[in-house]
Amino acid sequence: MNSSRLKYLYDQYQNNCLSGEELLEWDEAVIDRKNDEILLDMIDIDWDTKKRSDAVPETQKQLEIYNYVISNSNRHKQLRKYPMWSKITIAAASVILILGIAIFYLHKDTSSGNMTYRDDVQPGKKGATLTLANGKKIRLDQAASGEIAKQEDVSIVKTADGQLVYQGGSQRAISSEPLNNILSTSTGELYSLILPDQTRIWMNSSSSISYSPTLYVGGKRVVKLTGEAYFEIYKDKAHPFIVETQDQKVEVLGTHFNINSYLDEKVITTTLLEGAIKISNANQTKLLKPGEQSLNNGADLKVTKADLEKAIDWKNGDFFLNHVNFKTATRKIARWYDVQFIFESSVPDDIESGGWISMDKKLSEVLRLIESSGQVHFRVEGKKVYVSR
Repeated sequence: MNSSRLKYLYDQYQNNCLSGEELLEWDEAVIDRKNDEILLDMIDIDWDTKKRSDAVPETQKQLEIYNYVISNSNRHKQLRKYPMWSKITIAAASVILILGIAIFYLHKDTSSGNMTYRDDVQPGKKGATLTLANGKKIRLDQAASGEIAKQEDVSIVKTADGQLVYQGGSQRAISSEPLNNILSTSTGELYSLILPDQTRIWMNSSSSISYSPTLYVGGKRVVKLTGEAYFEIYKDKAHPFIVETQDQKVEVLGTHFNINSYLDEKVITTTLLEGAIKISNANQTKLLKPGEQSLNNGADLKVTKADLEKAIDWKNGDFFLNHVNFKTATRKIARWYDVQFIFESSVPDDIESGGWISMDKKLSEVLRLIESSGQVHFRVEGKKVYVSR
């Protein structure tokens, strides 16, 4: 659609002057991703105007209004896959909302919605358990700041801002694999780690990583991962850094990358942001360039273009759900809030979600934003979230 026609529909919609045919045309235009850039330009102008006049509603309310507008647009289309939010996120979510404020308040009761709650669930927090080589377990969210252990000339320190840091020790090759430390997060926990070589690791919920206190094993730096973690590897040409997961090995010298290796996901997804990495499974070896990701199902290893914002959303404190399979999205949410999603048979497997939601919200707020799309409904009972159409 050309920009002049879209601008006409945009203005007419705001003035509640669209005919029936024009309203259908407008609905199609809002959903069409090709119009995102034009819409954003128009939205920016209105946003600036509203901001100057202090007429902009609170952000969460804006998101609900926007989802409501989109869900009304979707009623006119029968799609096999449909978005729960538009690709136009924070800018538009603060925005295009102008398009539906009147309709939203006339037709939607935002105080109650369609969800039924017995309990609400707080967002997750920073926390992890460190298991030392001798089997001793230390709950890091309960431990005081300072040195909490010492192994193989390495001091293990919890910093005041809640990181685990390995300090000292000689950067030497060890001839045989020593007993390892294990850092593990439960559902609803995140934690970060600095290894003796200054490599930094951020761990997502329900993940664990094992490593030698000195890190160096057989002339290489070796860690083993289950779950998901983001790595910033300190460059050391003499000692390659190896990340082992189930059915995969990643070898690097110095780079930034993310590995998602949860056992309940169909593939291991490795995303490269900076540098270069070599990935191998039992059958293949691939080299990744920045902006690429590999999808490893154990038998096949495929390389595709990556959506970097989606790959490291959790590290940035968000659920980035744009064009994500809805059931995949609920697994991300379930790990953070320590809940179980139970789907009725009426919920199709091919629904796509979209947009983003901050991870610091209560579960009720996250679900309310999703439900305001009109595509699914939730019933929350304790730690169980029932999903229906």
